[in-house]
Amino acid sequence: MKKNLLVKVILILLLTIACGFISYPNSRLNFKIGNLQIDKKFDLSLGLDLSGGSHLVFEADTSKLDASKKEQAIKSLRNVIEKRVNLFGVSESNVQTSNFEGKDRIIVELPGISDPKEATALIGQTAQLVFVEIQEGTPSATIAPTGLTGADLASSVVVFDQNSGRPSVSFEVVKESQSKFAEVTTKLIGKRMVILLDQAVVTDAIVQDTLSTNGQITGNFTVEEANEMSDLLNSGALPVPVKLVEERTVGATLGADSVAKSVKAGLIGLVMVMVFMVLTYGKYGIIADIALIIFGIITIAVYKLIPVTLTLPGIAGFLLSVGMAVDSNILIFERLKE
Repeated sequence: MKKNLLVKVILILLLTIACGFISYPNSRLNFKIGNLQIDKKFDLSLGLDLSGGSHLVFEADTSKLDASKKEQAIKSLRNVIEKRVNLFGVSESNVQTSNFEGKDRIIVELPGISDPKEATALIGQTAQLVFVEIQEGTPSATIAPTGLTGADLASSVVVFDQNSGRPSVSFEVVKESQSKFAEVTTKLIGKRMVILLDQAVVTDAIVQDTLSTNGQITGNFTVEEANEMSDLLNSGALPVPVKLVEERTVGATLGADSVAKSVKAGLIGLVMVMVFMVLTYGKYGIIADIALIIFGIITIAVYKLIPVTLTLPGIAGFLLSVGMAVDSNILIFERLKE
């Protein structure tokens, strides 16, 4: 029994040391094993209210779309912009839709980006969905345009095979492009045709037959992957022009001084709780305080590893959770008294 307890204490101690290293400000893991170089910096991800950043508003031109297609077009547009933001490397960005005076808008918040020019150029460019041929050769394959683009697609939907139940993506070709589609796919039977959205691969498939009015993309897709592919194809089939209507750099709204005061107030409250536990429960209170410190260290480490975007309400929630963690200890200690 004592041996098991000792093992548990050692494991908790090792976990606390590891999490303490990660939780320490500006901590960094840098070492090399053979040819493997590991360099990992552990930083807290701060939200727009703490770190500042960029606030961009794009207005979508949906005047030429039917009401039935408008909702899908805005959804596809939002997905495309969100993917571009993720490719830009901004963690915990916020992309949301809005309607202002009958105008559809996409609001983008980029924490930590003080110069939004580059992000604006990336996000605001017109989505380009193209079909290209992969020409196998030596020493490497080359890409050749087919002349087919997202404008040649009418729509796409997710369908399920009646026998296997696997999802696939079915698409329709606009009437004006059916002869062109048939000509290209006839030429590429048995060859690879890749669909690119903003130079990113949407799907890489082998053309099985001549396609003119419609086609189907099959593979080992999950339902989520099939839905995502359908949205990407629709984003090309239903192009929605966008323009930047607002661009501003947002300072840390609460300011470093306000954050420091908030954290200081929270720590004072936490220390008071710890003092109360020691004065009320003696040695049991000391054990509870040690458990509180370990809980806090592990939580901060998890915040850094995931990472979790930290805002001022998040800091308040963290301090509250640490304080509430003594609740179970109080119940146990009071029961021991009885």
